[in-house]
Parts: sequence; C-alpha cells; structure tokens
Amino acid sequence: MAVFLILLLGAAGTLGFRYWSKQQSRKSLFATALSDHQRAIVAQQVPLTRRLPTEVNGKLEGKINAFLNQVDFIGCNGLDVTEEMQLSIAAQACLLIVNSDTWYEHLYTILIYPGAFKSRQAEHKGYVVTERETVRTGESWSRGPVVLSWAHAKQGAINDTDGHNVVFHEFAHQIDDLSGHTDGVPNLDKSQSFAAWERVFIKAYKSHVQRVQAGHKTVFDAYGTQGPEEFFAVAVEVFFEKPVTLKRKEPAVYEQLAMLFRLEPSTWE
Repeated sequence: MAVFLILLLGAAGTLGFRYWSKQQSRKSLFATALSDHQRAIVAQQVPLTRRLPTEVNGKLEGKINAFLNQVDFIGCNGLDVTEEMQLSIAAQACLLIVNSDTWYEHLYTILIYPGAFKSRQAEHKGYVVTERETVRTGESWSRGPVVLSWAHAKQGAINDTDGHNVVFHEFAHQIDDLSGHTDGVPNLDKSQSFAAWERVFIKAYKSHVQRVQAGHKTVFDAYGTQGPEEFFAVAVEVFFEKPVTLKRKEPAVYEQLAMLFRLEPSTWE
C-alpha cells in the first residue's frame, strides 16, 4: 500500500510539473513580441490588426507566438504551408481571444486545403443515418482539428469589412466548444449572466430566422439560421468586421459579444 501511494504521488508530481512547465512556457511566449519580418506579414495579411489599440496589439503578438508554438499546420491536396499562411491564420484566431483569458486548450492541428474541399457528414433521423457529401470552406471539430480553405481564409482576412470571415467563424466554434458543447453558449465572462445571454441571443436568433424566411436581409449571414451555434459564429464575424453596423442594428448582441471578448471594435479607427 505504501509503495502504491509513493508511486501515485510520484505520478501526480510529474503531471503537476508538466502542467506548471507548460503554463510557464506559454506565459513566456505571451510576453514575446513578433519579429519585424513577422509583424509586416501580419499587417499585410490581416489588415484589421492595423486598427488595434496599441495595448491590444502587444497582447496579440504574444498570443500569436504561443499559438504557433502549440499548433501544427498541415497542407492538404499538395498545398505547401508557408509562413504567411501560418501567421495569417494565427493572427485571425488570436484576435478572438486577444483580450480575454480564453485559450484554445485542445487545438493542436489545423488542416489547410488550397480551396474549398469536400466533406462527408452524417445526418441522424431517428434510427436512420444518412451520409452526404458537401463542399465546404471550413470546419471545426470538437477538440480540433480546424480545417480551412486557404483561398477563403486569405480573402476573408484581406476583405475585413464585409462581415464574412471563415477563420473567425470556425474559431468561434472552437471557443463555443470549450464549454463542453457547441451550442451557441460559450464560457461567459465573469461580467455576464447566462440569463442575459440566453435572452438576447434567443431573441436575435429567432428574429433572424423569421426575417430570412420572409426574404429580408439582416446584418447576419443567412447561414446563421442553421442553428444557435451557427448564429453565434456568424455574429462573431459581424462583431469584428462590421462592429458599427452591428452596434446600431443589434445593440444587445453587440453588448454581449463586447463583454465576452472584452473588446470594443466599434471604436477602432
């Protein structure tokens, strides 16, 4: 029994040290700036970063370094992954968590296709399971990986005012999944309440579905009608790329996202 306890304590100590070491390494990376070369690539590939407040931009660079240290980028269908691709995707992913305590704890792999890719999905209706093949520009799997079309990821970053960004969309799903379920309710900031989030997002989601079904345009992409989790993801796209419009047309949604991300993109010049 004594030997077992010693072994158990030893294993616990080893795991504890590994966790502490991992946290210290990440903390060090958070404090590390990008090189001038890397900074120029990020500014060119992700122009939204040029509008960030100085104090936020410094945090972004550190989180990009930690992200690049953690994640492996794998090219598919013959794609050679470049430094520009890695920095562009990392910068976009880290923009979502730049000012919060959120981290992509379970993400270690990003698969990149040259363009849109085919994906098989299973649909469950009672005891009947049907597989169908769809063409997609991005996918987010619970606890990773994230799958992206580089053509769409690049264009989504370059055109930063149209409200469409596949990287923001898929990483919004990653953030959502950290709660244990990809259901449109992420782990909220301590300043938020579940009741307020639910009230605001359910109302906005139902209104969005009704307007799309009636053939009316909304500030959110029509894809958001597919479910609360998709509505959350498209809302995140609009929050970062069309914040002034979102704040004017859907102030309650904007307010909840501003608290979640601890950011006010409507004020970024």
